[in-house]
Amino acid sequence: MSKPARLRLAVIGLGMASTPHARSLADLNDRVEVAAVFSPSLQRREAFAAKWGFPVRDSMEAILSDSSISAVLLLTPPNTHLELVQQAAAAGKHILLEKPLDISFARSEQLVKTAEDAGVKLAVVLQNRFRPTCERLSALIAEGRLGTIVSASARTNNWRPQSYYDQPGRGTRARDGGGVLLTQAIHTLDLLVAFAGLPSEVKAFCTTSPVHRMETEDLAMAAIRFADGAIGNITATTCAYPGFPDAIDIIGTKGMARLEGGQLEARFHDGPDVSLNDGTAGNGTGADPMAFSHEHHRALLADFLEAIAMSRAPRVSGREALKVHALIAMILRSSQTEIRA
Repeated sequence: MSKPARLRLAVIGLGMASTPHARSLADLNDRVEVAAVFSPSLQRREAFAAKWGFPVRDSMEAILSDSSISAVLLLTPPNTHLELVQQAAAAGKHILLEKPLDISFARSEQLVKTAEDAGVKLAVVLQNRFRPTCERLSALIAEGRLGTIVSASARTNNWRPQSYYDQPGRGTRARDGGGVLLTQAIHTLDLLVAFAGLPSEVKAFCTTSPVHRMETEDLAMAAIRFADGAIGNITATTCAYPGFPDAIDIIGTKGMARLEGGQLEARFHDGPDVSLNDGTAGNGTGADPMAFSHEHHRALLADFLEAIAMSRAPRVSGREALKVHALIAMILRSSQTEIRA
């Protein structure tokens, strides 16, 4: 029996986020063919092609008009996402989109609806859903091992030096849509929502600390309440030198689970306990935001390819990703942030 044809995919946007995706595409080259890559920057196109050997196109229009290309991987700045998804969906391309969906909840909702109305697959790069520890914790909750959840909390204690925010557009409302919540903490908050659901009530404070010169928040704290009465808290910052593992605590009526960095520890009133390490302790929490393995990007890409082949929804669909955007919007709305110069 002959192998099924590889799906032809194009990469649009060749900035910092492109490296783990390029590695994943190379790993899965028996299932996917990189038909073209594009960046408005000729220098980036040439450097990327020289490093990875992928063919280059000199315009996005050349990619979208190529009927042999079935999907696009969009790695462009957040404020471009809606318009690019509109163009890709109109061309009938399936879309794998780097987080966040877009810079506002309204634009994010419009983006998701655009893909749904066009009948194309939309997956979002929230790759931590594919970490073995996260999958195991999801299973423990689904199986009822923790009982009824009474508390769910998340902590993101990252570090970013001032040089990170000195890059043009970084941490601005116009390009990124926000600061630590939408750019760094979104991964941990997405897991919190996946485990415990979306809170019904949020009381929050957000600010720009004296640690950074930037437009948006580098420090956020919130108390949260869920519809069933469970409570919790959220803290997120890029001020925590030199950077510490993200953490999630889930407390239930039958036990407690802590996910911290690459380690899952679950303790139950009646045992047996669970301990699992997936080897992702650092995960880009320090000065180098790209200091992490690409294996979970690879798993997310594999799921995207399978979703197209099997005509099913990706595990992290656009509709699913809207949940964490709703939470972030609730935090920012509650805080009524006043950024300090």
